[in-house]
Amino acid sequence: MNRLKQLFSKKSNILSVYYTAGFPNLEDTVPVLTALQAEGVDLVEIGMPFSDPLADGPTIQKSSEQALRNGMSLNKLFEQLAEVRQSIHIPIVLMGYYNPVFKYGVERFVKKCRQVGVDGVILPDLPFDEYCESYLSIFEQSGLSNIFLITPQTSEARIRLIDKHSNGFIYMVSSAATTGTKKGMTSDQIDYFKRVQALQLNNPCLIGFGISDHETYSTACDYSAGAIVGSAFVKQLDAEGTSSTGISKFVKKMRNK
Repeated sequence: MNRLKQLFSKKSNILSVYYTAGFPNLEDTVPVLTALQAEGVDLVEIGMPFSDPLADGPTIQKSSEQALRNGMSLNKLFEQLAEVRQSIHIPIVLMGYYNPVFKYGVERFVKKCRQVGVDGVILPDLPFDEYCESYLSIFEQSGLSNIFLITPQTSEARIRLIDKHSNGFIYMVSSAATTGTKKGMTSDQIDYFKRVQALQLNNPCLIGFGISDHETYSTACDYSAGAIVGSAFVKQLDAEGTSSTGISKFVKKMRNK
């Protein structure tokens, strides 16, 4: 059983935190990961910066631009992660866009992920049909989870198809918007969460986009296995840097401790 399956089999109210590799400074990737684990974060999503991040709001776009200026690349990221499994035991997911992975070489990318101990990948713009046709067997043979997104507009038939071909979790986008653009949850969003919850899918769901404080995190946990916070944490890093004190304060605030 891989780390993702272990996590979801034994834990509820999962807190997943996203941050951009190489931000604020190039060598901050592993120190931030270490600090998040120390604060009891359950799952970490490390963003692979890209020059044209269509689904990301201004905060994460800015962090990607800064990381690229710092010199971040896939080669550099894998170099940074090469020895993290000596001290990091929580699941690690890489999140980014298909173009850099395609240029790197999908098979090479998947192999490298497994070498350094990455558990899953989120590529929002990789077409589902293309994945199933061209890459499904590569991911399955490696044991690497490819995590798909669903939105309020995703049909039940499509959700069930995604569920059938998933083996980690499903990323449940809370609204049809870019990251970091909304605060609070609307009645329409709650209805959507209830609708997906009623499907009783085989894979757990984590709710992301718009998770910015304890209230939104707690609401998401009421209707799913947990929540993903991204822009709010990237803002924290931008404002206060990577100090363990600031990161600790942020995680405790999310969990209301």
